[in-house]
Amino acid sequence: MREDKKTIIVFSNDMDKVMAAFVIATGAAAMGDEVTMFFTFWGLNVLRDAKKKASGKSFLERMFGVMMPKGVEKLPLSKMNFLGIGPRLMKYMMRKKNVMMLPEMIKQAQELGIKMVACSMSMDVMGIKKDELIDGVEIGGVATYLGEASEAGVNLFI
Repeated sequence: MREDKKTIIVFSNDMDKVMAAFVIATGAAAMGDEVTMFFTFWGLNVLRDAKKKASGKSFLERMFGVMMPKGVEKLPLSKMNFLGIGPRLMKYMMRKKNVMMLPEMIKQAQELGIKMVACSMSMDVMGIKKDELIDGVEIGGVATYLGEASEAGVNLFI
């Protein structure tokens, strides 16, 4: 076990929970720790690039994709979402308080060398293709995560 290694499972696509995951991840990386973020199930929506489209999807995969938020700008809040008004209010308050927005947090995480891994099994189940993810994301299964987690001093589930 290494005290300077951290892993975070990002299961949720709620904007507030995803922000917490990136705040912790970038904070740990800024302190010199090695960080791996493993995105699974709903958390995969964080990694979907709104500008990219995947080809070769079945009808059900396309329908599933339409029902899920695509990219960080579309993420709901876990509480007080109010049909999308809550996230807009949250973003307004973040800008007013000079808090970094999620796209900037993701870019910063990549610059700090944080490894972002998309769960291959969840991608298959949810019909998400590699070519619709943001650049720099690795694909891996549970063995990838468990290998990283077994070496880490801190493992979080968000």
